[in-house]
Amino acid sequence: MPPPPRLRAIATWLLIACVCAAACFLPRAHGANDQGEALLRWKRSLTNGTGAGAALGTWSDSDASPCRWAGVACDARGNVVSLIIKNVDLGGTVPAGVLRPLAPSLETLVLSGTNLTGAIPKEIGGYAALATVDLSANLLSGAIPAELCRLAKLQTLALNTNSLQGAIPDGIGNLTALTSLTLYDNELTGTIPASIGNLKKLQVLRAGGNPALKGPLPSEIGGCTGLTMLGLAETGVSGSLPDTIGQLKNLQTLAIYTAMLTGTIPESIGNCTALTSLYLYQNSLTGPVPPQLGQLRKLQTVLLWQNQLVGTIPPEIGNCKELVLIDLSLNGLTGPIPRSFGGLSKLQQLQLSTNKLTGTIPSELSNCTSLTDVEVDNNELSGEIDIDFPRLRNLTLFYAWQNRLTGGVPASLAQCEGMQSLDLSYNNLTGPIPRELFALQNLTKLLLLSNELSGFIPPEIGNCTNLYRLRLNENRLSGTIPAEIGKLKNLNFLDLGSNRLVGPLPASMSGCDNLEFIDLHSNSLSGALPDQLPRSLQIVDISDNRLTGLLGPGIGRLPELTKLSLGKNRISGGIPPELGSCEKLQLLDLGDNVLSGGIPQELSMLPFLEISLNLSCNRLSGEIPSQFGSLDKLACLDVSYNQLSGSLAPLARLENLVTLNISYNAFSGELPDTPFFQKLPLSNIAGNHLLVVGAGADENSRRAAVSALKLAMTILVAVSAFLLVTATYVLARSRRRNSTAMNSGAAEAWEVTLYQKLDFSVDDVVRGLTSANVIGTGSSGVVYRVELPNGEPLAVKKMWSSDEAGAFRNEISALGSIRHRNIVRLLGWGANRSTKLLFYTYLPNGSLSGFLHRGGVKGAADWGARYEVALGVAHAVAYLHHDCLPAILHGDIKAMNVLLGPSNEPYLADFGLARVLTGVIEPGSSAKLDTSKPRIAGSYGYIAPGIIKQSSDLSNLFKGNCCCEFVITN
Repeated sequence: MPPPPRLRAIATWLLIACVCAAACFLPRAHGANDQGEALLRWKRSLTNGTGAGAALGTWSDSDASPCRWAGVACDARGNVVSLIIKNVDLGGTVPAGVLRPLAPSLETLVLSGTNLTGAIPKEIGGYAALATVDLSANLLSGAIPAELCRLAKLQTLALNTNSLQGAIPDGIGNLTALTSLTLYDNELTGTIPASIGNLKKLQVLRAGGNPALKGPLPSEIGGCTGLTMLGLAETGVSGSLPDTIGQLKNLQTLAIYTAMLTGTIPESIGNCTALTSLYLYQNSLTGPVPPQLGQLRKLQTVLLWQNQLVGTIPPEIGNCKELVLIDLSLNGLTGPIPRSFGGLSKLQQLQLSTNKLTGTIPSELSNCTSLTDVEVDNNELSGEIDIDFPRLRNLTLFYAWQNRLTGGVPASLAQCEGMQSLDLSYNNLTGPIPRELFALQNLTKLLLLSNELSGFIPPEIGNCTNLYRLRLNENRLSGTIPAEIGKLKNLNFLDLGSNRLVGPLPASMSGCDNLEFIDLHSNSLSGALPDQLPRSLQIVDISDNRLTGLLGPGIGRLPELTKLSLGKNRISGGIPPELGSCEKLQLLDLGDNVLSGGIPQELSMLPFLEISLNLSCNRLSGEIPSQFGSLDKLACLDVSYNQLSGSLAPLARLENLVTLNISYNAFSGELPDTPFFQKLPLSNIAGNHLLVVGAGADENSRRAAVSALKLAMTILVAVSAFLLVTATYVLARSRRRNSTAMNSGAAEAWEVTLYQKLDFSVDDVVRGLTSANVIGTGSSGVVYRVELPNGEPLAVKKMWSSDEAGAFRNEISALGSIRHRNIVRLLGWGANRSTKLLFYTYLPNGSLSGFLHRGGVKGAADWGARYEVALGVAHAVAYLHHDCLPAILHGDIKAMNVLLGPSNEPYLADFGLARVLTGVIEPGSSAKLDTSKPRIAGSYGYIAPGIIKQSSDLSNLFKGNCCCEFVITN
């Protein structure tokens, strides 16, 4: 029986209500379209959900179309034509496969700085509509797929700043629509394919920062007639620049620096009439600078420094009226500086350092009224400085050091009101220092050392309130140090050594609140050392003067002091125990004075006293404090020629001693029975008549033992001399008969020098030099972690080859005698004919670069740690530049060369490219920048771009800034 009508109506209404409810609360049957679903699948595959969620928050499956999603753009028909996401930590891989529904329409794919990993998928070659592909600044690896070369419509391909390997595909020449190709900062290998010449529309080609990209620049490059930018810096590109370079009439920038180019600069470069920037520095180019450069009327920047160019500087360069910067430094150029340079009214920087230029500094440079920087140092220039400086109002830096200049320091330099840095050192300048110079309110650096300047230091020096670095050493200056020097609140480095200064140190010097370095050695200064000195002092050298009086307790109020040299004076009284408060002291020299009393036990409380302690040639008495055994880092100790007595037992615990002199005292008892004391030369223990070697029954037998030892040593020396002469004769004859065997034997002989006591043999180290122990590579060698027999780890750098002797000597010269809390410590070295090793303290956390890339420091919460790293590197650079005599220029400061200790404290390392400013010289010569190995290298991205070179400490500042930027931005 059918239901009643009323019941049927109720059922109908209930059915309608259910349908409405379903429509309101249930999800729609149709969500995003196929392209939207593809994008959502890729979103779900991303590994960093937080980053993806924030950047792709608008991507929702409730939308029928993705056209309004962040980073997505569609055409009029609703098809996705553009996907652009930049600088977001997405994670994941390049989404070629999952985004296949976008292939017919997608024209622009930009996923830059999104932390993508893995390889570039081959499927991307099927996206035929693509005109722009930008996958830069990710962590992509693997090869560039050849399938990319199928994209006939591709105009922009940006794959830079990844870790891509392999060769540039030969099929790159098929991308005939390409206008921009950027492949720089990867790990590409192989050569530049000749097919590149097919890209007639190509405007930008950048493949720098790929050191393994080798071979010549193909001559077919001349076919890229639309090229405006060619960048192949920091690659292994070699051979000559092809003559076809002259076909690039639209080329504006040619940057192939820090590469391996050889041969001459082709004359055809004069046809590149649109050229504005020429960067060919740090290659091995030979021959002359082509005069055809004078045809490039739009040329603004010429950087050809550090090549092997010879001949004269062509005067035709004077025709390039747009020139702003010329840098031809570090070559073998001869002849005069062209007078035609005087016609370059826009020239701002002229850098001709380290050549063989002769003649005078041309007075025509006075016409270059835009000049800010003139560097003509390290040449053979002569004559007086005849420049009309009042016309050069913009001049901020003038370097003419290490030449043969004569005459006086021009007083007219004072008219260059913006002058910041003036260096005329190592010349033959005479006369007084012009007092007008000290009116320069912007002057921060004044270096006039190693000349023949005479007269007094003008009291007007107190007006130069921004002066930071003042070096007047090795002149003939006389008179007193003016009290006005105390007004220099910014003064950091003061060197007045090796002059004829007299009188006392002015008490006003305590007003130099920022003074860290003071060197007044080898003068005739008198009086007592002021009891109050700037608390900021780190290095003090007032040795070889005539100081008298007592060494007051104020010396202990120098908390930053690391080196104190007061030797060769007439200081009397006792050694103040307050010296024990100078907790950072590394070197203390009080030798050759008239100090008396005992050695205060407080000296044994100096935890960093590790370089040297010299108390010799005084009148000290008493015993060596028993606490002296705490100085377990000390390398050199000299207490000779005093009246010290008692036992040497406290010295037996000094395990890192390298040299010890205790001669001519009154020590008694038995010489400590340790290997170090057993090897001490007799001359270093002579004059201690109560001291015996080994056990003795009584006083007479002890004295007899000493006498017998002396007699035995005399006989031994005589016999040794005879044997040496005999052996020399025998070796000379046998070498003729068996030179091959002798050479083989010599190759096995090791020369080893240790700067502190270490318990290992070279064989122990060599056994650990295996591939499994490699922890890094540097500019000059590979570094191993070697475990010593006692279980302690040691970092060992093995130089790449015997050809790296220069880098080996550089590291020893730079690190062998310095100590700083932020510089890696060189423990010693070993070498034979085929192998050179350097021994360092092992630092467990690797390099700063690796630490940051591993994600060791992330987020704003770690800005403090980043700051401490940057500050530590800055302290290390400042120490090398300003506190080391001679100064040290590191040459390759970068994040890879900053190592991290157990608590992530930074240590500057890899001194293979360091350069030392030699100051210890033979009579009649002058100190100079050591250029015995002309190669100055560095790392791409950290090299000052020609404006500042590595012959200047400003380059290290540029590199330090790059390193700091790396710390901040990674």
